[in-house]
Amino acid sequence: MFRIYADQASSSRYCDGISRRSFVQLGVAGMASVSLPRLLEVQAATRAEGTPPKDTSVVLFWLDGGPSHMDLYDLKPDAPREYRGIWSPIKTNVPGMEVGELCAQQAKVADKFSILRSLHHDSGDHFTGAHFMLTGRGGASGADTTGRSPSIGSIASRLLGSRRPGVPPYVAVPYGSSVGIRPGYFGANYLGPSSNPFETDGDPNSDGFKVQNLGLGGEMTLERLNHRQDLRRHFDSVRRQVDTSGAADSMTRFQQQAFDLVTSPVARKAFDLSQEDPRLRERYGRTNVGQSALLARRLVEAGSTFVTVHSGGWDHHWNLKAGLESQFPSVDQAVAALLTDLSERGLWEKTLVLLCGEFSRTPRMNDGGNGGAPMSMGTPGRDHWGNAMFCLLGGGGVQGGRVVGSTNRLGESPQDRPATVGDLHATIYRVLGIDPKTHFLNHAGRPVPAIDEGHAIEELF
Repeated sequence: MFRIYADQASSSRYCDGISRRSFVQLGVAGMASVSLPRLLEVQAATRAEGTPPKDTSVVLFWLDGGPSHMDLYDLKPDAPREYRGIWSPIKTNVPGMEVGELCAQQAKVADKFSILRSLHHDSGDHFTGAHFMLTGRGGASGADTTGRSPSIGSIASRLLGSRRPGVPPYVAVPYGSSVGIRPGYFGANYLGPSSNPFETDGDPNSDGFKVQNLGLGGEMTLERLNHRQDLRRHFDSVRRQVDTSGAADSMTRFQQQAFDLVTSPVARKAFDLSQEDPRLRERYGRTNVGQSALLARRLVEAGSTFVTVHSGGWDHHWNLKAGLESQFPSVDQAVAALLTDLSERGLWEKTLVLLCGEFSRTPRMNDGGNGGAPMSMGTPGRDHWGNAMFCLLGGGGVQGGRVVGSTNRLGESPQDRPATVGDLHATIYRVLGIDPKTHFLNHAGRPVPAIDEGHAIEELF
């Protein structure tokens, strides 16, 4: 774990008892957080204390728009019809554990994942919910969509970097997007652009899929690029001598990541899906989300630390039946294939897979009118609901075949073991080996911890 200490002999202290000077003395200034040299010192000290660094990664499936807990992972077959919905629960390969019938492929590998059924943040605003889920904090809303905090992926990128050299630490496949904003709440905010996700763009299922800017263009050769790198280092050394804001260090890191990516054969190989056996590609599904999941596996195998897989269109206010039946089977196949593939390759214990969105949908189905006459917009659907939602978790030390928490008989709110977004983030940080008390300076120069509150969900381990 990483925890930053420094001399706190100062009369100017924040309410947590840590002085501003202690952070400035660490070189934490301006738009950056903990400096890279200081991080290396902390990592070395951690190893000296006998705590070995982890070699874990995260793959986050993000269902943008909000998937329904009542129709996927927390069905209520005994509730009134307008609540219980359209589909029935089915058995999994774990005795006593059930999921919705749309999760047919995942049901076969339920021993490899667990379901958190009592997650909540109590907001029905897309932007507030997405900001909560991806950064661990509120602050954004439909009235002001501006991001306030760094994403959990950006924090992992800043503190850990890549698990192995030559690949970007934080990748969004095919892009990072929260409620239509790129990179939105997947971004780094005050940690600086070097901790934003690298976005592949394009459709990984396309025969011509190719990651842009991953190579030398025009007449540029590796020798000429190296000469330019040497020249840049010379000018940067002068710039850092006169720059006290920390921006120069942040830009240098950003430029170095770009240089490493362009010149790395490891990265080019990791992004090349054509190297995969066609039969394995079929197992994941020849869909955008299926091939994105396969690319995510290739990236964590190569050494990326945090990879997101984006799937949009989950805002089912109407036509819920048609929407889920057309969209979810590809997600079901991709998640099941990824968990199986990771297990077969010996990567399941080292890779945490998550599936969630910004919130869930109302337990009670609507009439398809969206404020107008019944069925005027389509067949019934469900509206926004943040009072009860799910998160699927598997791998990375999280045990499979477990159901943590429950909701009341109508699926409206947690009944047992309520879990906050802070608890979920603390769980992810435990998997990655990050101390959630690690602080960063925001735009105002105030130290902000990775999470304000929350504890790892012990029942998952």
